Amino acid sequence: MAHAVDQTINPAVAALKPSKTMALTDLALSMKEQGVDVIGLAAGEPDFDTPSEIVAAGVEALQTGLTRYTPNAGTSVLRKAICSKLKVDNGLEYAADEVLVSNGAKQSIWQALLATCSAGDEVIIPAPYWVSYPEMATMAGAKPVIVPTTPQEGFLMSAEKLRAAITPRSRLLILCTPSNPTGSVYPRELLEALAEVVRDHPRLLVLSDEIYEYITYAPAQHHSFGTLPGMWERTLTVNGFSKAYAMTGWRLGYLAGPRHFVKAASTIQSQSTSGASSIAQHAALAALNLGPRGGPPVAAMVEAFKERKDMIVAKLRTIPGVNLAEPEGAFYVLPEMGAFFGPGAEAVGWGPVPDSDAFCRYLIEKANVAVVPGEAFGADTCIRISYAASLDTLTTAMDRIVAALAPGAYRLRTGA
Repeated sequence: MAHAVDQTINPAVAALKPSKTMALTDLALSMKEQGVDVIGLAAGEPDFDTPSEIVAAGVEALQTGLTRYTPNAGTSVLRKAICSKLKVDNGLEYAADEVLVSNGAKQSIWQALLATCSAGDEVIIPAPYWVSYPEMATMAGAKPVIVPTTPQEGFLMSAEKLRAAITPRSRLLILCTPSNPTGSVYPRELLEALAEVVRDHPRLLVLSDEIYEYITYAPAQHHSFGTLPGMWERTLTVNGFSKAYAMTGWRLGYLAGPRHFVKAASTIQSQSTSGASSIAQHAALAALNLGPRGGPPVAAMVEAFKERKDMIVAKLRTIPGVNLAEPEGAFYVLPEMGAFFGPGAEAVGWGPVPDSDAFCRYLIEKANVAVVPGEAFGADTCIRISYAASLDTLTTAMDRIVAALAPGAYRLRTGA
């Protein structure tokens, strides 16, 4: 007699939220396959090709037999090169055995959480946040503690808000600067104020996600949290090659921090994925050799990103009801759009728009532009627009959005 298979899913996994970023991207791709002229502004991926110097190094690795397993923590030559980069660009001093190379910065963050957090610990996460932070904290057995910020605050968490969020169970503070999804950049003065609060709580560590560090727009400047007085011992710095060098598919990131934490993360990696791709690691050496802050290839990409950002900001400011904190880095805009959904909000000929999910559905169906609802980032009244597309494509997309939200086509929320 056949018995039914137990189809129980691990409750911790079942509780996880699927990525809405990927869902919108997949929907846009599906519509494109059906012949619909959809512009996808949901993905967090540069549209530039990987610089030729990096590609050539990858080909060289293939042609010269650099296709074997590497040491679990990464090749010695790459870890030493990362140490040099951190010293020159960031003012951070690390030894090679205080660096762990992984299959992307996402893996670095996940392993840092597993290495430092225990069941019942709390992870403090300013909102809006990258979608995976709370889910990773949950998977690690910790409790995400969300600290809301507003456009009026520049989406920056104050020292007072951090102090109010700390409890005896607080173990990790996650900071992302420049930020995905807001584009906000923490100024040094605010980082110093946050460090003063952290210093008063010996159990509290800081995970500093610096994956967008090179993509900043003057006068904003990136500052590494670990350089602040007394913070080196408390900071786990995460970075990688995906965003600045347009190497998303190469899957390479790294964690730098105090030796005992990095060693613990390395042990986790040794029992899961083992070392990162030998080909990607060889290519990463070429990336680091492009020069400080990525050299001319990265500077050209950042210049293009800034031009795109300026255009999008200008277009958004022509739409009544939009509340905008202008981005200072990364390649995202997170406009506050609360006036466009809720009681009384309606798209003419489409129907009521109760929330940000419905609003984004309206934009993709009627304007053929895919953006991400802010609920995914802990910002229910916002949407995220990625400007990792050509200026012409972005201009077309923004013109469609402006037309779709024109007074004759759209009614704002009651009282907005």
